[in-house]
This record gives sequence, structure tokens and C-alpha cells, in this order.
Amino acid sequence: MQRILIIVHAPPYGSERVLSALRLANALAGSDGTPPELRLFLMSDAVVLGLPNQADGSGNGLLGLVQELAAREVPIALCRTCALARGLAELPLVEGTRIGTLPELAQWTLWADKVITF
Repeated sequence: MQRILIIVHAPPYGSERVLSALRLANALAGSDGTPPELRLFLMSDAVVLGLPNQADGSGNGLLGLVQELAAREVPIALCRTCALARGLAELPLVEGTRIGTLPELAQWTLWADKVITF
């Protein structure tokens, strides 16, 4: 089974990089046959994706895509340093997301066959 790590460090709003990352992650996680083992690590401004109750004009938007990944049991970690810098580390997070660390990201990187960054 293929192992894929997706690292997202782009800000969630203002460009479509995060949307593209989440759409790809959901496509991989829901692929026919044997889906790859997938992990998602959020860094920099992307840690904002871990906050609940975000909605855009079309409905759940990015939040819905994060929730879909969590429902598929894709491990989703938010960089602790990045979350602390933005005042998010002690806030409630989207179910299925959690605070992670840089050493954990290093382990995930060594674990992965492929690393994709956005």
C-alpha cells in the first residue's frame, strides 16, 4: 500500500491552494480499490483549518472537506508551534484533528513514500 503525506502551509483563504490540497486528499482517500494510507499535516496559516464553525457562502466549504477526511479516519495534525503563534492551541478543534509536533512531521515524512506540499 502506498503511503502519502500531504503538507499544507498555505493560508486557507485568498487562493485555491488549500482547496486543491483538500480536494486531492479526499480523492486519494476515497479512491476505488485500495486507497493509499494518507496523512495530512497543517502548518503556518493552514492551522486555521482546524477550527470548527467556519462557513463560506456556499455552505461548509473547506471545513466540510476537512470533516470528510476526518470521517475517513485520515490522521490530521496541526503544527503546535504554528497553532501557538496564532492563539489556536487551546481552542476546540474540528473533531478528528489534533495538535502535532515538528518531530512527528519528521517521522511522518520518513514514513511516506510520497510527500506533497501545498
